[in-house]
Amino acid sequence: MKDADQIAAARPRRRSVEVDVGGVRVGGDAPIVVQSMTNTDTADAAGTARQVAELARAGSELVRITVNTAEAAAAVPHLRERLDRMGVGVPLIGDFHYNGHQLLEREPACARALAKYRINPGNVGFGKKRDAQFSAIIDFALKYEKPVRIGANWGSLDQAMLGALMDENHRRPVPRDAAHVAREALIRSALDSAARAEELGLNTDRILLSCKVSGVQELIAVYRDLAARCHYALHLGLTEAGMGSKGIVASAAALAVLLQEGIGDTIRISLTPAPGESRTREVLVAQELLQTMGLRAFTPLVTACPGCGRTTSTLFQELAKSVQDHVRAKMPEWRVKYDGVENLTLAVMGCVVNGPGESRHADIGISLPGTGEAPAAPVFIDGQKAMTLRGEHIAQEFVGIVEDYVARKYAARH
Repeated sequence: MKDADQIAAARPRRRSVEVDVGGVRVGGDAPIVVQSMTNTDTADAAGTARQVAELARAGSELVRITVNTAEAAAAVPHLRERLDRMGVGVPLIGDFHYNGHQLLEREPACARALAKYRINPGNVGFGKKRDAQFSAIIDFALKYEKPVRIGANWGSLDQAMLGALMDENHRRPVPRDAAHVAREALIRSALDSAARAEELGLNTDRILLSCKVSGVQELIAVYRDLAARCHYALHLGLTEAGMGSKGIVASAAALAVLLQEGIGDTIRISLTPAPGESRTREVLVAQELLQTMGLRAFTPLVTACPGCGRTTSTLFQELAKSVQDHVRAKMPEWRVKYDGVENLTLAVMGCVVNGPGESRHADIGISLPGTGEAPAAPVFIDGQKAMTLRGEHIAQEFVGIVEDYVARKYAARH
């Protein structure tokens, strides 16, 4: 079987221009970057700092914040200072709509503190003001040497462009369907805005594009077309993906197809959190998507069987959860201390059918007894049976084996 590195190396990668976002490499041959966004009022610098830190510690490598009011813009430099004092250096992206040109002009400290600006060509300005307001934001990006993501969105499409393309389509001998024209309007909005930004002096290595929609097939079609027509770094995300399993499945279905085709340089999973749910879930889903595809490694993965009539005991389920929770809790410490520990593989299996085989494929695996089997749990390390666990403390003993293996196998950093 191929390992993750071989799979990732065999995957074709679309050639894109590399962009530096506050010290994080995006595009080119850089790893695909995980991004998230806060849902706090940015004017509350303390509350926003707590959420940004939580997202960053969960693994978000870029964090977008809303900058929509004078108070929010004024709070951004204080937010940056708070994060720096907390030892959280994650780059901040300012999300601007409608009044971004005014906020950047009034709050130069905000303009400096942000690592990137995100603007939507559909609502950066309207009518005669659009070009002037777009140009003003690009001028600030030039002044402060910041990259810009030009993010077109299905929900705020440039209506003038859409109308012009619809009229043009109507005059065609064989008109295309309305969905095709709408996709073209979305792509043209992003590409034309990027071309205008370059005319104003913004280099290609400071431009990222996104064209977000909320339908899986539409997103795939849009990004395939967009990727074929430019070399800008691309940000992927299914906008308004939804809650829970629906949002996770829809996002994974769309992004996995594009990532497998080598399309995408940053990703975000836009989940609607349940009331009181941590915002970090979208970060974990993004990491797991990349890791299960063999594109990056973030934390040891636990292979576990789903259970069947042979596994009436809940012991293997409890052990699998205990091991997964343990390695996630230890990763902040392990990541600093041990090189390559994120590539560790673990297996917790529930019976003799596939248990020993799956356990041998993992770095460390355990095959628990199923219904009617002898009350013994063989442990396999690096493909070889190393010991057999029995009794009431199998979970604690297995976690101890994992801890010892990590300390032994992965070189400690000095």
